[in-house]
Amino acid sequence: MATTVLTPPTGAVRRAPWRSPADQPAYARPALLVVIVLAAVLYAWGIDHSQYHTFYANAVRSMTESWKAFFYGSFDPGNSITLDKLPGFLWPQALSARIFGFHPWALVLPQVLEGVASMLVLHRLVRRWAGVNAALIACTAFLLTPVAVGLFRTAVEDPAFTLCLLLAAEATQRAARDGRLGPLVLAGVWVGLGFQAKMLEAWAVLPALTLVYFLSAPITLRRRLAHLGVSAVVMTAVSASWMLAVTLTPAKDRPYVDGTTNNSAFSMVVGYNFLNRFSSLGISAASTGSVSATQGGGGGRGGPWQGAGPAQGAGPAQGAGLGQGAGLGQGAGRTGGTGVGGGAQYRRTGTRDALGAGTNAVHRTGGRGGDENGWSKMFGTSLASQTGWLYPIAAAAVVCGLLWCRGRPRTDRTRAGFLLWGTWLTTYFLVFSAGSVAGHTYYMGVIAVPLAALTGGGVALMWRAYRAGGRRAWALPGAVAATAAWSAYLAGQFPSFLPWLAPAVGVLGLGAVVLLVWARPGRTPSGGRLALAGLAASLTAVLLAPSAWAVQVFNPSYSSSGMGAVGPSATNRGHGSVISAAGRTGRLAWGGGATRGTGATRGGMGRFGGVSGFGGFGGGGGFGGIGVEGGLTAAQREVLDYTTAHQGSAAYVFATTSWNGASPYILATGAHVLPLGGFSGRVPFPTEAQFRELVDTGKVRYVLLGGGRGTGALFGGGGGTTATARITDWVRSACTPVPASAYGGTYSAASGTAGGAAAAQTLYRCTPGH
Repeated sequence: MATTVLTPPTGAVRRAPWRSPADQPAYARPALLVVIVLAAVLYAWGIDHSQYHTFYANAVRSMTESWKAFFYGSFDPGNSITLDKLPGFLWPQALSARIFGFHPWALVLPQVLEGVASMLVLHRLVRRWAGVNAALIACTAFLLTPVAVGLFRTAVEDPAFTLCLLLAAEATQRAARDGRLGPLVLAGVWVGLGFQAKMLEAWAVLPALTLVYFLSAPITLRRRLAHLGVSAVVMTAVSASWMLAVTLTPAKDRPYVDGTTNNSAFSMVVGYNFLNRFSSLGISAASTGSVSATQGGGGGRGGPWQGAGPAQGAGPAQGAGLGQGAGLGQGAGRTGGTGVGGGAQYRRTGTRDALGAGTNAVHRTGGRGGDENGWSKMFGTSLASQTGWLYPIAAAAVVCGLLWCRGRPRTDRTRAGFLLWGTWLTTYFLVFSAGSVAGHTYYMGVIAVPLAALTGGGVALMWRAYRAGGRRAWALPGAVAATAAWSAYLAGQFPSFLPWLAPAVGVLGLGAVVLLVWARPGRTPSGGRLALAGLAASLTAVLLAPSAWAVQVFNPSYSSSGMGAVGPSATNRGHGSVISAAGRTGRLAWGGGATRGTGATRGGMGRFGGVSGFGGFGGGGGFGGIGVEGGLTAAQREVLDYTTAHQGSAAYVFATTSWNGASPYILATGAHVLPLGGFSGRVPFPTEAQFRELVDTGKVRYVLLGGGRGTGALFGGGGGTTATARITDWVRSACTPVPASAYGGTYSAASGTAGGAAAAQTLYRCTPGH
């Protein structure tokens, strides 16, 4: 009888996900999985207690109401005005909110996923370039960088932006390795998508990507140039796609573009969000139609105006309005530490001409002034403690990598990697040094990426040189000594935060250097084991201080701020204490009004946390603040119920003089409230004539006046020359105040205000023909 022997089919055998590939050490995949799990824990810890990034959260709520608002990034559900940013970074948040419901954690979840994806892409990039050990070191360094932890816990632009740039670098790496056009075109697509998240900042990575492909792709010069040209065309098309769509759409069929005087998406991107950042260099955006340039302001998030916060004498009443002199909390909202109200101080960048009485708290707290200004800002404690622990070892890696690769073939991968990360780091370092950062720590995520990659690749390179002996063997001990000394210095700037940390880093660094020097090849028979001990001590000394900051996400006193900072962010020189990252924002927890973080004030929030802020009504009886579990306060609910019941065929339940005033109603109910003046309060939309037309056509019947005017005080004041101010004057003269008793509130005949003494807002009814 014949016997048939069955043989298993040849081909790839399925490998368990926790087992390493055959070409990697057995520990490689388990170690990577541990790093990924730790990253997910750090990024997602406390996500159920997340807080809204108020200005952006309003837009997300509106984007869940209609696909038109989704595409344009409308601030309000009525699609009257957009954000002052491109909406691409909010699309994942809006989709998440559509799937899981509109909750703070649903808005943060996409950033957590983007962080985990960024870690995986970084590992792939560094592994291809410098090996699996370098990749694991790089991922660990990135995991323990405080700003990276804070970044992926914050519902802002930079998580999506950082992921897009990493994907562009990964595609460029593949294109340069094989000389293929396809991956290079894909890199252009990723840069274009990064543009949708962070606008022109995405293009700052182009020198790094271009140099890598131009110098190392294994094809002829003509083909390299042709490939780069095709990729540039694709990148430009993807980058400009949203702006072109807005430009080609008639103005009457789309929202007004915030941040501009001419309703132009190009003005918003180029002038408002780019050129204004470099006003300290004498660059003017006056000809671009940027509202902050043409109307005496400071340029969106980070213009030349900066203020001290919190204001001395600021009242603690939740939601106190401008009329009460209440100041914003330290680092509040998107403007980063600007006090508003009594005691607030504003000054021009580069000058000391105070425009008002106040404190110099900004210099002590590391808010929008002090060490976050000027060319040296990247070395100041506010940013360096969140980002810059690895400066020395990354610099040593670039120098050694480029010098030691001299004479190699043009296509050498090692040199291409150091060229990629070194150019990336240098370009963004110079951009942030020259431009305005203004307390936005999360900008630094794009700096943390090359620092981590260079740390991994540099340690691997210098370790091989150390084991080979010779003069190059001194590079690793030197880099470790410099990094440990710098880390000990930075940690020493926070004497009340873990006072043992600086000495511990110094001792570890010294011990690591001694071990490395003693165990140099040929000195002792047990040199191999001593060298490994020295390497382990070196990595511990380098990463101990940043890890002490990163783990503060588990500490409610520090946690993370709406600006992407984790742990202490700056020192109070006058009292020897530190300012926590969470406390610096002065934001309120969503629900119940409890304050998270030490040192947080209970005033308005600017862009973060609660929805009172500049235009808030005071205290528990007013229209400002936050209701229990994120709902409206009783007074806010009364106003909304009354205006909704009497809305009739009007398009808006009411109009209000600031985005802050509209914010509670949009966040809580998605109500169609018309905000005037955009984010700055100085955008000429609607104009007085347009507003009168809205009244005459019955689209607006009620107007809620009072409180603040957006952030107009930060943009040259809230003078009567703005469209919002003229509309306010017209409403007061032509419309009829609605007694508060009509909707269940209290009414003061002397002041005509509702909500009690702390309130300073009035509801008006406007009828056609006035």
